[in-house]
Order: sequence, then C-alpha cells, then structure tokens
Amino acid sequence: MLVLSVAGAGAWFYHRLDTNITTFDAGGVATERPPAPVPTAPGASVPVNVLLLGSDTRNDGNADLGGGDEGVGHSDTAILLHIYADHKHAVGVSIPRDTLVTVPSCRLPSGDWTKPRTNQMFNEAFTVGESAEGNPACTQNTVEALTGLRIDHTIVVDFKGVAAMTEAINGVDVCVPNDVDSHNIKLKKGQQKISGQPAVDYLRARYGFGDNSDIGRMKRQQAFLSSMIRKIQSQGFSLPTLLPLADAATSSLTVDEGLGTAMKLVDFAQSLQQIKLSDITFVTAPWRFSTVQKGRIDLVHPDVDTLWQLLREDRTLDGQATGELPDAAGASATPTAAAPSPTATPLTAEQLATPITVVNGVGTDGLAGRGSAAIRAQGFQNVALGQTTGGRLSTEIAYDPPFKAVAEQLAPLFPGSRMTEEPGSEGVTVTLGRDYRPASAVGPTPGAPEAQGAPSGPPPTGIPNGITENTRSADTDPCSDLIG
Repeated sequence: MLVLSVAGAGAWFYHRLDTNITTFDAGGVATERPPAPVPTAPGASVPVNVLLLGSDTRNDGNADLGGGDEGVGHSDTAILLHIYADHKHAVGVSIPRDTLVTVPSCRLPSGDWTKPRTNQMFNEAFTVGESAEGNPACTQNTVEALTGLRIDHTIVVDFKGVAAMTEAINGVDVCVPNDVDSHNIKLKKGQQKISGQPAVDYLRARYGFGDNSDIGRMKRQQAFLSSMIRKIQSQGFSLPTLLPLADAATSSLTVDEGLGTAMKLVDFAQSLQQIKLSDITFVTAPWRFSTVQKGRIDLVHPDVDTLWQLLREDRTLDGQATGELPDAAGASATPTAAAPSPTATPLTAEQLATPITVVNGVGTDGLAGRGSAAIRAQGFQNVALGQTTGGRLSTEIAYDPPFKAVAEQLAPLFPGSRMTEEPGSEGVTVTLGRDYRPASAVGPTPGAPEAQGAPSGPPPTGIPNGITENTRSADTDPCSDLIG
C-alpha cells in the first residue's frame, strides 16, 4: 500500500508539472532548416543546440517583477547553448539584443508568413505577430538562418521563472560591481547571494552599471548563469533536487514540443550532469557598435563566421575536435585557410554583406541548408533560408542589378544555374532545383542530410581576437571581467 501511495503521489506530481508547462506551436518553425546531426556510428551521441531566451513580457503577473505595462514581449536575453557530441563540453553564445540581423520569413497568428526583413534588431524577431507571449519560433528561425546551426530545443523563461528558480535553489552567488539606484532597481556593491526580485533586477538592469550597455549586462548574465550552474551541480542531479526546481520553473517556461513534459525536462537536465563547470565556456558573438545605426550592434566578420563554423563542426573555441564527430573529414585539429573563391575577382566587404536568400525548390530535407553552407564558405555573411517551394527542375539565381557581381560570384557554386535579373529585389535569391548536386553529396539524390560537424569548407585559420576577447569560462571568479 505504501508503494502504491508513493507511486500515486509521484504520478500526481508529474501530472502537475506537465500541466504547468507551456509549449509553442511547431508550425511556426521554418520548413527549410539546417541539416540535423547524424551519429557517426549506431548509438553514438550527437551535438545538441539549445536556444535560451529571456522574455521581458509583463503579461501574466510579470509586471509585478519587471514593472511597466503589459504589451508585446521582447527577447532581451538570448544564449545559444551548444552541447558538444561528447556531452562533456558546452559553449554558450550570447547574442546581443540590439544586433542588426535578417529576420527570415516567420508565421503570424493568422497563419500567414511574413517576408524576410533586413537590418532588424535581433530581439524584434520575438515580437513578430505582436503577442504578449512573444514568438519563440521566429527567433529560432532567425538564429538558424544566422548561424547555420539546427536548433534542437528552445526554452523561454520570464521574470517569474527567474525569481522562482533562484528561490528553489536557495539563491545564487553574484558580484555587483557598483552600487545601483536607477530605474527602480537598487543593488548594493559586492559579492552576495540573491534570489527572487533582486535576481530579476540583477539580470535585467542595464542602466547604473558602467557604460549602461547591453554588453555589460550580458557579462553579468554569463556570470549569473555560471553561479547558478555551480549551485545546481553542488546539489546534485537527483530527482529530489531537480523536481522542486522543475516545479518552480515549469509554471513560467515556454518550451518546444520536444521538452513539453516534466520527464523530458528532467531527462534533458540529467543528460548534462557530466559537464564540468571548467568545461563550460561563455562567449559573446564578436561585435562592434554600428556605424550605420546609432546605438545598434553589428557582428564582426569574419570573426563571427569562424565562431559559427567551429560550432557547426563541433569544435571547441580553440579549434579542437571533441572526438565524437569526424575530425572535419580528415583536416588537422588546427584550423587551416579557407578555400578560395571560385572566381578570381575578390569582392568588397559591402558585397560580402549582400542579403542572400537560399530557397529549397525541391523539397528534399536539408537542401537549402547545404546550399547556404557552400555560400557561407566563400565569406558571404548575410545568408538566410527561404520557404521551401518544391517542383523546381533547374537552379535559378535571381538578382537585383546592383548585385550582379555577387550573383556572378555565386554562379560557379551552382553549375548550370540560370541567372535572372529582378529589379527591386534588394539582394540575391538562389532557388535550388533538382539539378543541384552538393559537393559532398553521395549518389544521385540531391540534398541528403549530412552530419552536423562535416565541414562547410576547410576550418578557419587561427582563432580570431573577436572570439578570444569575448570569452569567459564558467569557473571564472564571479567578480572578474564585469563592467562596473
């Protein structure tokens, strides 16, 4: 009887957690995506990419913690967590909210899909559809188009979730670089343990710290997450530890359907228990303040392209392979020079930033992802994936007349493609047909899925300063490298 009672209580608790969890509709995820990772052998592990978003929505009681009025939610925090195939290393990439990016086609609540938009702030993707809960699928689409990495899971946490989780683990040790009394946020200088409202204030405060920039805020967020991971690891990954944390989190989490039950969340958390704090690294995507739009941020090329390529190849930030995936098809662990462009005439930095959209005109899974990887390998920086159309026999490269040189640069990558002038299209669109044969494809079928970690071109030479100067190990002292 006792066993049945305990089992019944456990089942009730899991049911309670399941009813807490909110999932977002997978129908909003792009139909054309980067290829999924393929195990190198039966039973082998693969890398996992998780998009962590912090929502500033004031809906559903969050105004009590965040202040302000209810309205459209933004993703004020975005971290792409890459868990390596060995499941013993991880990298968290912070993407500044003010970064200018291309927001690809996203689904509206009406079911219609938007047109891609260039030079948009990154956190605008979350607002597509103007929902108070936000649009996680659109942000996921944006990150996939930006990085060429397939996102396996997306997790959105609001102010209430932060407060509840920090209270569930009895606080997080942080360092406040200076006294803060600004925008209704008051924090005292020094190391301290925080939870609840102070934890929310620490994470969201932008003004009153140093240069008042979002970059400084991200450094604190990275230090905070490091301390939170340290606290959870010290308490262990047993069910008695994880279930109260899950209970606190689930009422304020929005997740993809793949994490839509309490058991799936707990299983995912336990799958990470072999990762040591010293093997977790945080890096801010290489950035600089925009010279075109004041107060905005541009990603630094080719540094950020190197970062995405390292992760696509499942390499650590120093260019080493973790051992689970092929070592870049026989390439040495030390990155080498990128392949030359197929044409002799070098393009300017402005031309390499041309908006390029790659469309899967066949419907074969992963086709546009491979086409975009081939384009990125030539140094192009602004490559997005369009919506799959299907039925296309031959590949077409459509271009706005000012971008003819760019189209000509792309043509050798797609032998037999047809060039079409489209005035007013504001860029180049490559629509892949059945004649397209990716360079690494085997057999007559184009677009077969390839392993994430197979090279999209030879690995880059060296590790650029834009990566090394923006890196922080999770076991770093919590007071180190904070802007105060």
